Amino acid sequence: MKLLVISDAPDPGLWDYFSKEKLQGADAIISCGDLPASYLTFLVTMANRPLYYVHGNHDTKYEQQPPEGCDCIDGKLVEFKGYRIMGLGGCMRYNDSAHQYTERQMRRRIAKLGRTLKRGGVDILVTHAPAHGLGDMEDACHQGFACFRELMDEFKPQYHLYGHVHLQYAPGLPRVREYGETRVVNASGKYFIELPDRPYTDRPRFGGVRSWARGL
Repeated sequence: MKLLVISDAPDPGLWDYFSKEKLQGADAIISCGDLPASYLTFLVTMANRPLYYVHGNHDTKYEQQPPEGCDCIDGKLVEFKGYRIMGLGGCMRYNDSAHQYTERQMRRRIAKLGRTLKRGGVDILVTHAPAHGLGDMEDACHQGFACFRELMDEFKPQYHLYGHVHLQYAPGLPRVREYGETRVVNASGKYFIELPDRPYTDRPRFGGVRSWARGL
């Protein structure tokens, strides 16, 4: 299975100069946020593939005009081709705008999915903000969430896909890094990932909701 992952900045090759060959056989598209609704609508229409998205902190216009033909997975866990995909949009709170959360609020969002997580875990974690210490920055807006790291520690997803921190913000900022058993990918612009095809199988049950639910 191949996924096209996008975030933060529309890719001219996929919009102004689109051709289906540039999708390179992607089975689905995942947006990590902060992209125009019209861009997502264009891609899902031209690609004729599912497009899943979470909200970025600048996606406040989605409330009035959401991307057409796309599936919002913000605060949800869905399955696609045998892979469980969990979406958590938004960033660390820095003003009173929408799609911003304190650390405690983000933990509560995860806790709401506790039963679903225990039934089968998560294979692909999709967020807008990074995890704390894994591609974030020191300013209030671009700090990462510690609960994302704890989520990875407990459920060990194969991938964590995020945006928010543009690669040009800091020289040498890596796009891909490893954290335990999870490959962490900054989806700024566009990036392709590939996973083995697999049929649906029952996932192992996990013991409980641990560290990321503390202090609620």
